[in-house]
Amino acid sequence: MPAASYTRTAILLHWSIAALIFLNIAGGFLMVSYPKQAPQHDAILFWHASLGSLIFLLAVVRLYWRLTHQPPPLPNSIPAWQRGAAHTLHWLLYTLMLVLPFSGYLHRLAGGHDVSFFGLFNWPDIIAKDEPFRVFTHNLHVTLAWTLCILIAGHVGAALKHALIDRDGVLRRILVARTT
Repeated sequence: MPAASYTRTAILLHWSIAALIFLNIAGGFLMVSYPKQAPQHDAILFWHASLGSLIFLLAVVRLYWRLTHQPPPLPNSIPAWQRGAAHTLHWLLYTLMLVLPFSGYLHRLAGGHDVSFFGLFNWPDIIAKDEPFRVFTHNLHVTLAWTLCILIAGHVGAALKHALIDRDGVLRRILVARTT
């Protein structure tokens, strides 16, 4: 019989990435509240890009873990359409955890800027400065960020519904690790 919860590694990755995403969303909102010439803007941008890189790297690990470790099954009481919606939502979240940071990376490169990883090293310049592409990737990055916010709201809302209304143990699966 399959375990009723995720592995410790899956739980650690889930909550670490979630915290980093919330920090980076807050940082994005804070960053755009300053004029681009303000030193605060550049400081926040440095942390925003570094955290985005870390989210990307952890998402790669999380995706690998997910592909090599079967998640716990959903309770049989959950209708098929909700199972399908949950499955689709999870894969959209994985996709955005990869594509959103990559779009930010391309945006910075297209603007002719280096992308640092916490000041330890710069990611490689894989594209040249390109103003039309910079504008495109900026718009893409913002659109993807808002899409991620909407999907996270749906994810949190569904988790709360399962915890507070259905009381079916779905949320508990990501809070308490497997014992085997």
